[in-house]
Amino acid sequence: MPRRRIGFWYRLAAVICKPPLVVLIKRDWRGMEHMPAEGGFITAVNHNSHVDPFAYAHYQYNTGRVPRFLAKSGLFRKGFVGAAMRGTGQIPVYRESTDALSAFRAAIDAVERGECVAFYPEGTLTRDPDGWPMTAKTGAARVALQTKCPVIPVAQWGCNELLPPYATKPHLFPRKTHRVLAGPPVDLSRFYDREMTAEVLKEATEVIMAAVTRQLEEIRGEKAPETPYDPRRERIEQRRRTQAQTEAQAQAQVQAQAQAKQPEGQGK
Repeated sequence: MPRRRIGFWYRLAAVICKPPLVVLIKRDWRGMEHMPAEGGFITAVNHNSHVDPFAYAHYQYNTGRVPRFLAKSGLFRKGFVGAAMRGTGQIPVYRESTDALSAFRAAIDAVERGECVAFYPEGTLTRDPDGWPMTAKTGAARVALQTKCPVIPVAQWGCNELLPPYATKPHLFPRKTHRVLAGPPVDLSRFYDREMTAEVLKEATEVIMAAVTRQLEEIRGEKAPETPYDPRRERIEQRRRTQAQTEAQAQAQVQAQAQAKQPEGQGK
């Protein structure tokens, strides 16, 4: 696969990051042949460790199509970090925008320039107790339907064993293996001629995440849950459980007070 111009900043980042990654993590990388050699495209990647953006960037860098990650726009204004973000061509997301499509304008522009834009559709580390992909946000689908570019589903597993989600202490030994499997492009053609409504974006996002999940099932040799973990649904259920527990405690307290007020011997 031909290598595109990478640039000084990305090569500097590779010089800094690759040696510790090579030392800490073994590699089982597959599916690079699915990365388009030319033209803009999106990769949709699961996210289960604070380490995996670096490990996945290493994988993608080795394909010759360096990834442009989306990040909060504020990071691009801060000293060395901002200079590195701009220099490596990372993509600012303007979350303060009132127009959802405008918030991803830079990602759309990057795809139209022929870049690889890497999306973590879940938007954060998975909260699924077993590490499976959870319900996702619609940003990747929005950019994909706007540009009609290829969407490559990518699953990764192993960095979560080095540094579990939301953990602060790594498990260095035994040495972990970073497994990556990229699949063929997701077929979103049935959505192209439809109005980009919330329902269409939700359906397209589910198709993308189902493809990512299938790749992860192959890596893990296990079957994912039929229904993806939904943080919003879990928060609602948690509030209901908390409310029910509070009401039960209040009712028990009222009953205890009523019993305490009964004259001695009453009710015997």
